[in-house]
Amino acid sequence: MSLSLGGVGCWLWSWNSFGCSVRRMWKMRWKLGVQYWSDDSILVNLPWRLQEHDELQRVVEMVQKRSRNVVVDFSSVGAAGGATLTRLLELRQLLQDRGRKLVLCSVAPATRGVFTITRLDEVFDFVKDKFAALAHLQVLG
Repeated sequence: MSLSLGGVGCWLWSWNSFGCSVRRMWKMRWKLGVQYWSDDSILVNLPWRLQEHDELQRVVEMVQKRSRNVVVDFSSVGAAGGATLTRLLELRQLLQDRGRKLVLCSVAPATRGVFTITRLDEVFDFVKDKFAALAHLQVLG
C-alpha cells in the first residue's frame, strides 16, 4: 500500500486479488483558508499538515490588526503537537484580552486526546462542526 498526495486530494492505492484499485480517501486543504463569517467572526480551515505553525501565526497577526472571534476548523488536520497547542494558547490569550472568543471544531478523537491529556480540554471550547461553532458564538454574544 502506498500513499500518493496530490494538490486536490489524497488517494490510496491498494492491491487486491483483482489488481490495483484507487479510492479517494479525503480532500486535503493545502493552504490556510480564512472565511469571514461576519464583521465579528472568522473561520480558519487548518491544512492537513501544519507547516511550522506559520498558519496559526498568520491568524494571530490578523487578530492583532482587527479583533474578531475565531473558529478553528480541525477537520483536515492529521495531528497536532506541542507547538500547535502553544500557538492556540497564544491566540486564545490574545482574543481573551480583546474580549473575543476562540472555538475549536471538528477535532478528531486522537487530536482531542492530546487536549485531554494536557488538560487543555478544560481551557478551550470544543464543538462538533463549524455550524455548531457559529451558533455557539451567537449564544455567547
